[in-house]
Amino acid sequence: MRNIYVDNNQAFDFGKTSKYYAKYRDIYPNELFEKLLSYGVGVKNSNWLDLGTGTGVLPRALAKSGANIIATDISENQISQARELSKNFDNIEYKVCSAENTGLNSNYFDSITACQCFWYFKPELIVPEIKRMIKNNGVFVKIYMDWAEDDEIATASTSLIKKLNPDWNSGKAAIEDLKKHYFDNPLFRTFDVAIPFTRETWHGRMLTCRGVKGSMNENTIKVFENEHTKILENYPKEFLIKHKVFIVSYKIKK
Repeated sequence: MRNIYVDNNQAFDFGKTSKYYAKYRDIYPNELFEKLLSYGVGVKNSNWLDLGTGTGVLPRALAKSGANIIATDISENQISQARELSKNFDNIEYKVCSAENTGLNSNYFDSITACQCFWYFKPELIVPEIKRMIKNNGVFVKIYMDWAEDDEIATASTSLIKKLNPDWNSGKAAIEDLKKHYFDNPLFRTFDVAIPFTRETWHGRMLTCRGVKGSMNENTIKVFENEHTKILENYPKEFLIKHKVFIVSYKIKK
């Protein structure tokens, strides 16, 4: 995948990170899921579509609430992991396809979400696709979560990534996307949260970054792993990483 607005058009592929992604990216706080339910996302008997689902973290987290869930991703590796992790849920259907061309029914979904991914999509294609699929008065929600800029451990980790992969621009594209609204009457909310990690789980989280396993070559990944492990030895075995969660929701009227 390439995106001119992300990492100076550097190619990246989250499919390369899928096994690590499945193990280390289930880190969203309960407060996020509570807010999504309050918007009507994932509520009982509703039809919910999760675009760019990755390994299916959001669908699994809310599956017990009783929605009929379809989740899509362009990566076969990501969907393969999502299906494996979702074996205990019979109300989640996964599909490999681009978000811009799902082939799913029109006027069908009560809610559509895009978590950590909307800026990768092509606006001229994804916006009409969402409008086509969602019901009148349905809700579209885009979500972004990132570590806080003043977190010491996160700063040390991201500095290493930027040293080894100068084209990586972290969450710059996501922040810019938060300022753009393709639908009317945006409702913007944000909150802070401290997420617990160990040295191992934070190291794994960093490996799943677009700028590491998603785009580095094998030799550079080995350099990152060695140097990052040494950096983390300077910190406790368990620690909290400060994060900020951004949620923008839109009630779609047709």
